[in-house]
Amino acid sequence: MTKENVILPTPEHDPYLWLEEVEGEEALAWVREQNKITQAELETLPNFEAMRERILTILDSEEKIPYIAKYGRWYYNFWQDKTHVRGLRRRTTLDEYRKENPAWESVLDLDQLSAEENENWVWKGAVPLEPTHDRCLVYLSRGGSDANIIREFDLLEKKFVEDGFYLPESKGQASYRNRDSIVIGRDFGEGTLTTSGYPRFVKLWQRSTPLNEAKTIFEGQVADMGTYGYLSRVRGLEHEVIERRKTFWTAETFLRQDETLTKLEIPEDADFSFVDEWLVLNLKSAYKVAEKIYLAGSLIAIRLESFLEGERDFDVLFEPIERTVLDAWAVTKNYLLLNVSANLERKLYSLKFENNAWQKQELGLPIKGSLNLWAEDDENSDNFFLSGSDYLTPPSFYYGNSEGTFELLKRGPAWFDSSHFVSEKFEASSKDGVKVPYFVVRRKDMKFEHKNPALLYGYGGFEVSFGPNYQDAVWLNNGGVYVDAILRGGGEFGPDWHWAATKENKQRTFDDFIAIAEDLITRGITSPQHLGIMGGSNGGLLMGAMLTQRPDLFKVIVCEVPLLDMYR
Repeated sequence: MTKENVILPTPEHDPYLWLEEVEGEEALAWVREQNKITQAELETLPNFEAMRERILTILDSEEKIPYIAKYGRWYYNFWQDKTHVRGLRRRTTLDEYRKENPAWESVLDLDQLSAEENENWVWKGAVPLEPTHDRCLVYLSRGGSDANIIREFDLLEKKFVEDGFYLPESKGQASYRNRDSIVIGRDFGEGTLTTSGYPRFVKLWQRSTPLNEAKTIFEGQVADMGTYGYLSRVRGLEHEVIERRKTFWTAETFLRQDETLTKLEIPEDADFSFVDEWLVLNLKSAYKVAEKIYLAGSLIAIRLESFLEGERDFDVLFEPIERTVLDAWAVTKNYLLLNVSANLERKLYSLKFENNAWQKQELGLPIKGSLNLWAEDDENSDNFFLSGSDYLTPPSFYYGNSEGTFELLKRGPAWFDSSHFVSEKFEASSKDGVKVPYFVVRRKDMKFEHKNPALLYGYGGFEVSFGPNYQDAVWLNNGGVYVDAILRGGGEFGPDWHWAATKENKQRTFDDFIAIAEDLITRGITSPQHLGIMGGSNGGLLMGAMLTQRPDLFKVIVCEVPLLDMYR
């Protein structure tokens, strides 16, 4: 079928439009009916109750790692278990955290708060007041919706501030400018949102004044995605920033100094940060300036003062090569830390500017597989936290320093005997000939007879990277094979890998997934009668495409929280 003879239904002719009323009684009744069918099917499985209990044991385990982040002198954690279903914000000291069973101080109990206020509160994070860290702006949403309520919280008294900052339910954000003023973007009434439903006004709100008297400091366009303002504080230096986000990927960026806005003439799709006197850019597309070309995926730096005066000669801190890309970076007191993926293998580097040049050093890693990295305290410490795992190794949590020394703080429980399993990486040829990798986790004694139940997971979007993460025992111990697809549209191999499967080229994500499924069958790992696939959100869109394009290739499709109606 060609584009010319495709007839798309208009909304008034869509017989399923009622399903979009997500809280509507008709839609909810339909969901309940489908759940009954699914539940009845699952409960006929001979080992259903054992699997159910196993899954609950893993999800509710108190042995899982309580990851921490430092704010002021405390190390905070957000914890959920069967007792704290909605979650508990708590804190401790580093010395206490090192113990096998740390003593935690409860700061905010969401289950208790929800019961007291008769609300279905979901934690959406907190923005601290710096540098004192004695207060924060707590984000709460009803039932996990995109809209949030923002309330000021006293971290010393461990209670909400009486007559403190309070923002009613809306999409948007807020951050402290100083102790007595916050920068906000909210729904201020008719005409104050973009067509995407996000704030287009940034305002400055002074303590103890009515919200409707907040001063407008920037106004975006109705057609923008949204407009945001915040105070950037890195290594103690503060910069007021306004971002006019024109699309999901592009934004105009302004510095606000003494109520004067200065536009930063940087690529609209670049990520940026201020580090000491430096402006640091992480490029998402090639940047040609002053007769030089800086490659997409590069990390470049220039002194901010020189940049504002028109200088454009950047220092290159990282430049990608074939399938070696910068996955993330962090700032400590004296170093930049680079988390690099070299053909899906992780490497860690430190950078420091001294002797008029950037000095680079590779730090050995105590773990393989996936890697998450964050600084302990960019003002006072060169230490950092490192977490990671692979398909067969439980998550580990380390405390590292600039010398490349690592202290193991916590290790997650092993839910199965990994000695019986193997993790392998393969490649499939997509429709256009591009090699797309995928990982297979299986029993060592598995027979390649096309009869193995296999679960193929895919996402492939928004420049999100996927890679080795620890698998629980339920699927693998019941004879299943787990397969992780590395698809174009994701971020595993940098911006070019992402942009190769967007917009008119989105079909490449689907083609990559199909190629991997076919390769699994060719290798004898599984067959269409034994192959299930799963994906959520953007991965849910992928599942919908598989259902319509290649239903012959799969036996089971798990399509989670999808956005399927891309036409409307």
